[in-house]
Amino acid sequence: MMQLLCQLDTSDFSGWKRDFDSERTERMEAGLTLLQMWRDSDTRSRVLMLFEVGDVARAKVWLRKEQGFGGPMTAHFLETV
Repeated sequence: MMQLLCQLDTSDFSGWKRDFDSERTERMEAGLTLLQMWRDSDTRSRVLMLFEVGDVARAKVWLRKEQGFGGPMTAHFLETV
């Protein structure tokens, strides 16, 4: 099983979250299912998301698009061992 762990910083969490929620269909079309979202307890602008990846190629296309918006996003594709 493949997962994708993303981390980003946003100066407007509520606005970012509203946009994120409105893009659920795009993530589903990219083969991504949100498993968990966290907010850093010390750095409230930092958000981490864990996705299940159904299609790595489509997920990479989605990721490139997302990394082009706003602040920097780091991402790691992970395999369950």
